[in-house]
Amino acid sequence: MPSARGFTLIELLVAISVMALIAILSWRGIDGMVRTQEATRQRADEILVLQAALAQWGADLDALAPLAQTTPLDWDGQVLRMTRRSSAIPDEGPVVVAWTRRATNNGAQWLRWQSPPVRTRAQWQEAWAQAAQWARTPGDAERRYEVALIPIDGWQVFYYRGGAWSNALSSAGTTQGTAPGVGQGADPSSAIPEGIRLQLTLSPGGALSGQLVRDWVNPALGGRRT
Repeated sequence: MPSARGFTLIELLVAISVMALIAILSWRGIDGMVRTQEATRQRADEILVLQAALAQWGADLDALAPLAQTTPLDWDGQVLRMTRRSSAIPDEGPVVVAWTRRATNNGAQWLRWQSPPVRTRAQWQEAWAQAAQWARTPGDAERRYEVALIPIDGWQVFYYRGGAWSNALSSAGTTQGTAPGVGQGADPSSAIPEGIRLQLTLSPGGALSGQLVRDWVNPALGGRRT
């Protein structure tokens, strides 16, 4: 009757080494999958934030309110201020909204600011001035109403008037801080151009980078945001 034969010590060591190698390779594969899933999730979140920011931009422009003796829209090269209808229900009055780019602890960010509802011209003037101050030297009172959206390296705004795009600062009939013809019985809606082009330079390293262009068409002309 043949005698039973077991594994030698060397064979056991070889088997253990092979099993350890397989375990290491498997762990690296799982770790790689987890890292890929996390990166994909993070990029998807960044795209959703960008889409939400652009949707808010379009909603603000769609709700522009050309009220008598106020400025519905103004761009001074640093901050875009606008007077828009409130989206609250019930409507508590128009609000002043501002968009700007400013350096923060997390790098240069595209920021949005919104005032509480205004019911008088004096309240509107105060909110309009506060929006300009917020874009340049914000204090704690101004920062309460700001929201950081996405990191950007730069941004530009262009107006469409008379069949052509031009830099908003050089568009005919516009002046810094005052809408063309506002006051003296003029129609404040004349301050709103036929179209507005937003040009963002997205910061590198994110889900998207490079230049992004968003065009808006004045709904009063029968258009919708695009």
